[in-house]
Amino acid sequence: MWAIRRASLRIKSQSLPSVTFRACNVNIDTTSSSGMDNTPLPVFDGSLLLSRFYSQSRGPQGSFIGNHSFCSQAGSETEKESIKEADMSGSESESESESELDLLDAEEETVENSERERRGSSGLFKAVAESSTMTVKKALDKWVEEGHDLSKSEISYALFELRRRRMYGKALQLSEWLESQGKVEFSERDYASRIDLIAKIRGTQKAEAYIEKIPESFKGEIVYRTLLANCVVNNDIKKAERVFNKMKDLSLPVTSFACNQLLLLYKRTDKKKIADVLLLMEKENVKPSLFTYRLLIETKGMSNDITGMEQVLETMKAEGLEPDLRLQAVLARQYIYAGMKEKAKEILKEMEGNNLNENRGAWSSLLSIYTLLGSEDDVKRVWDACKSNPRVEECINAIEAFGKLKKVEEAEAVFDQMSKKWKRLSSKHYTCMLKVYANNKMLVKGKEIVKQMSESGCRLGALTWDALVKLYIESGEIEKADSVLNKASQQFQVKPLFATYMMILDHYAKKGDVHNAEKIFHKMRLAGYVSRYRQYDSLLQAYINAKVPTYGFRERLKADNVFPSKALAARMEQVDAFKKTAVSDLLD
Repeated sequence: MWAIRRASLRIKSQSLPSVTFRACNVNIDTTSSSGMDNTPLPVFDGSLLLSRFYSQSRGPQGSFIGNHSFCSQAGSETEKESIKEADMSGSESESESESELDLLDAEEETVENSERERRGSSGLFKAVAESSTMTVKKALDKWVEEGHDLSKSEISYALFELRRRRMYGKALQLSEWLESQGKVEFSERDYASRIDLIAKIRGTQKAEAYIEKIPESFKGEIVYRTLLANCVVNNDIKKAERVFNKMKDLSLPVTSFACNQLLLLYKRTDKKKIADVLLLMEKENVKPSLFTYRLLIETKGMSNDITGMEQVLETMKAEGLEPDLRLQAVLARQYIYAGMKEKAKEILKEMEGNNLNENRGAWSSLLSIYTLLGSEDDVKRVWDACKSNPRVEECINAIEAFGKLKKVEEAEAVFDQMSKKWKRLSSKHYTCMLKVYANNKMLVKGKEIVKQMSESGCRLGALTWDALVKLYIESGEIEKADSVLNKASQQFQVKPLFATYMMILDHYAKKGDVHNAEKIFHKMRLAGYVSRYRQYDSLLQAYINAKVPTYGFRERLKADNVFPSKALAARMEQVDAFKKTAVSDLLD
């Protein structure tokens, strides 16, 4: 069978957290073929995928499994990976996008079959969307009293549009109202949709508690994988692993969706465990999906292993899968990060196709990728194709693109066009323009756009506060940025993003302000951001720049289960209060 099966036998009857053996202990025969007989289609060769995933551009192939370039070089690659992750975070959130699209597709399918032509005219959606948070129930009661349609397609359309507009609170109120009325029979997907909404609004703990109230016959794989996806969005490793293991305990099928969620989680938090998931997929005969390969390709690219990335791509094609636009965008970005601009341009040419005007699906990605290349002419060319009848996403990407290219007037022109086309903009749209002003250190205009947001009734969410903090930091007002962060977390009950805290922590570290760096570090812990390598790396830099000795730094790392790289350990020596020197040895 598979050459790797001998090692994967250790997985039997074990829960995932305990299956953390290292791939370097596995002997992999990369020349052996897959043993799936009588199958006309290409099959998942776990040995080949693992070997392609861990192969290195340098050194003999026989040693690639033990290298683990992703994690062993954490110190030297941290800054590069942070830059890449920052660039890609605006383009997509894979975990949320896959789980969200899965639920959206299910709701849209009902709409599509019978009433798609009525889009934009749904009375139920308008009744919910136009009501305030406090009056949704009244609006729905009135809707029924007036004798309006409450068909499955009408409900599915309303939920679809509320989700698409990220109006999760109102979508949850609609779902709860429907269940309380008892007029609609819930399916497993309906329960999964409710769990997803609860997790987004009230947290995964409340969502998990709701599962206990669901009839046993509906507690299937879709329900649990929805909870799993939300745990991954929150980077909650322990809970995600616990949910995955519960799915196995309940004998629910192990799907590529669930495995992809774990791959995404470990891609962010512990790349060593990726091999464990691939071994599990092999054991359970779970074929990697296009999403699986996209995660692996991106992980290889972010570790600067372009050869390995291309080998994983070859394996994917051998399985009969071809890159879609999203995977092509990942490839193009990774080539740019690696300085291989010509290869990136080849991918972009494939994305454009023979006629750019007829390939609208690629426009949004092209705008952001051409920006990475610094190609102003290409950004303008793509926007010219969009601007006669742009979509919201295209407008946002164009604003971001022009902003990064320092073309603020062009970004403002796109924002004005967007404001005229869609009378009521959300905080996401205003925040996009706010980022442009922040990146270009335009404090006055930044304050004006925040004022417009407030006057239009937009809620200032975590992304808005992130942009506002950056605006003040870029303008040299670190104290004001710190104050803004306090207001966001206390007065407005908003949990700031991890990146928002890190902006301020990095700035204090650069100044050598140990007191305030420690203060922000503590606030991050209170906010639920368990200490990571990145936080400690920045905090240590504050001590180094202040030329102040540290006490118990190694013990703090150990307590948080953070293992220092060689680079971090070397920097710790610089400020170790008990560092041994020739003089100290004599005195001792």
